[in-house]
Amino acid sequence: MIGQESAPKRLIKVLTRRRNPVDGSLVIIMILLLSAGLLVLFSATYFSAAQQPLSEVLRQLIGIALGTAACIVTSRIPYRFWRQSAVVTAGLILSAILLILVIIPGIGVYVNGSRRWLNLGGMSFQPSELAKFAIVLYMATVLSYAGPRIKRLWTGIVPVLIVPGITFLLILEQPNLSTAGSIMIVSLILIVMAGAKWRHILLMLAGGLTVGAYYAWSEPYRRRRLLSFTNPFAMMHDEGYQLSQSLIAFGSGGVFGMGLGQGRQKYAYLPYPESDFIFAIVGEDFGLLGCLIVIALFVALMIAGYRVAIACRDKFGALLAAGITSSITVQAFLNMGVVVGILPTTGLPLPFFSSGGTSISITMAAMGVLLNISRTAGKMDC
Repeated sequence: MIGQESAPKRLIKVLTRRRNPVDGSLVIIMILLLSAGLLVLFSATYFSAAQQPLSEVLRQLIGIALGTAACIVTSRIPYRFWRQSAVVTAGLILSAILLILVIIPGIGVYVNGSRRWLNLGGMSFQPSELAKFAIVLYMATVLSYAGPRIKRLWTGIVPVLIVPGITFLLILEQPNLSTAGSIMIVSLILIVMAGAKWRHILLMLAGGLTVGAYYAWSEPYRRRRLLSFTNPFAMMHDEGYQLSQSLIAFGSGGVFGMGLGQGRQKYAYLPYPESDFIFAIVGEDFGLLGCLIVIALFVALMIAGYRVAIACRDKFGALLAAGITSSITVQAFLNMGVVVGILPTTGLPLPFFSSGGTSISITMAAMGVLLNISRTAGKMDC
């Protein structure tokens, strides 16, 4: 009809409209994390990629390029767009379909006893990465409408946790306890921020720890893995091997490290130096100082992200900012806790560092949403 704009024209107008600037500190922290991640990934993989020099780094650069484009787009889409029921529902349905597909034999890629990946046109994709942010979007939306009801346990908190609980069970089937657990941790953080009572949260945590302990103890291989982190060198030829090699890497690095590319553990000693245990490469090459810098960057990201959440006067925007920030930083601190031996060994990548093009793309797209919230944080139109 005359006078009505088409959907593409409206989208172009939304993306090109002048806006308030984003939080510059978030941009700087993200660039520093990406740069440090590429440097460490190069150190972790250049030897194993001798036949194809820099292959892992190039794949990561492709993921970063796609993520940068996604970040620019999502940083310009008003964050309230993600609150629409159609968008939230589509994210949950897509995540559920992919999580179901990945656990079907013959469809999901089977590696080291787990089905966590799908092959899409020659590229591997981990559906749980998408599910993490779909749950954050769902929780922020539902909790923004919950009101005083969230102070009640059975009629407030429990119904809200049904969808994260189903997602938890689907990811547990892969099996992937660490990612499933991180989703529940972030969900509880958002429930706390929405105004839930602490005694209810502590009760939920006690229940979750009981279920997690039973799950970890119910199978011999999981039981061995749980026990191995208490004394990995006593089980160095079995479940404790990976953690033992990781601790050797940290010991070799000392305070200042052996230098870029000089570490030895990546030479077929440490399994997965490019993914789950890449933080050990930081410790060996750059020492305690390098580890503290990486930890400081994630702490800075957490502070900047929560600052945006606190400054936002819209409950949905505040919860969404806190959820995105928590999802990234909780995963980072869990990964580092595993690699230094204070948590049981699980397969959880380090955001911005671990190899994985789709993972970095999704993370940067989520960072774009956080940047969009920062444009209006503290203003009346937030």
